[in-house]
Amino acid sequence: MAVWDDAVVSSAAAALYVSAEQREVLETWSRSHAIPHRQVQRARIVLLAADGLANDVIAAQLNTSKPSVLKWRARFAEAGVDGLDDAPGRGRPPIYGQKFVEQVVRTTLRKPPRGVTHWSTRSLATHLGVSHGTINTIWRDMGLQPHRTRTFKHSNDPLLEEKVTDVVGLYMNPPENAIVLCVDEKTQIQALDRTQPLLPMKPHQVERHSHDYVRHGITSLFAALEVATGAVTGTCYQRHRHEEFLAFLTLLVRVYPRKQLHIVLDNVSSHQTPEVKRWLRRHPRVQLHFTPTGSSWMNQVETWFSVLSRRAIRRGAFTSLAALVDAIQRFLDAWNQTSKPFVWIKSAEQILTSMHRQPFKKTVH
Repeated sequence: MAVWDDAVVSSAAAALYVSAEQREVLETWSRSHAIPHRQVQRARIVLLAADGLANDVIAAQLNTSKPSVLKWRARFAEAGVDGLDDAPGRGRPPIYGQKFVEQVVRTTLRKPPRGVTHWSTRSLATHLGVSHGTINTIWRDMGLQPHRTRTFKHSNDPLLEEKVTDVVGLYMNPPENAIVLCVDEKTQIQALDRTQPLLPMKPHQVERHSHDYVRHGITSLFAALEVATGAVTGTCYQRHRHEEFLAFLTLLVRVYPRKQLHIVLDNVSSHQTPEVKRWLRRHPRVQLHFTPTGSSWMNQVETWFSVLSRRAIRRGAFTSLAALVDAIQRFLDAWNQTSKPFVWIKSAEQILTSMHRQPFKKTVH
């Protein structure tokens, strides 16, 4: 028994019936740049007919004639996907067949010779004796992108499940009458000044600056993002030892008096020194929650650091360290005037499943 697409079954009686397998093939054809355009057009005609569109509408939408729509509807109804092929001896024969496409894919997935790390369209075209445009078309149709790469990191924390569940529980089900803060340090922020004045943006010309620079020093920003409101408390220090961390914790206790504080932070050594542990025993309303090792992306203040870097630091020119600190403070003040929280949408179960781990139940804080 054929498996019919839900949209086809629910469409009008005049709709052309297309199975799920046939629809998958037709949708691939309709997006292809490698097969002849006439075959792409036929696939689009059948797909629109399967969606229940009238023949006149299909013809107008695809800029073709109504007899053509009727012809290819009938061909498909009679012979399925095979009915959309050209009759034997008709049409221009393809220059490269399916075997060549498979050869391009196999070669692309293998390491290229002579020590290079990946193929380019031109290097593969030279290797196979075709044009780089042909290689580019096949890569686009097959979803191959050798020029791109992504990084990844799998945490090897033995308490991965417990920490993920704990942190996500704070984000999605925060404790009542308590404040949840995400705390971290953005270290080694450089006060860079360009060797020549910036050339401002103008019509048809982007902003320009010299590639070389003068460095006037570095600072470390300690910041705490309030999960419920998006407000940020931050201050800059010359260093980022446990002494500065304790000073920042003391600041947070003053900013948020008389409320239980749940602080999410990473596993850097300055967060777990004996001095910090003694301070926590003297301040029982402050509780630390650590993200898994190698999982700083779970700390929401990292997102705010990214915004700060893009909007206020990366393209800035700072004539002194004080100018850099002042720019950071101005951005922080402006942010807090219109702050909005970042919305966490992934549950602990979803995160752990994506890591190929068994999901754990949420903890209650």
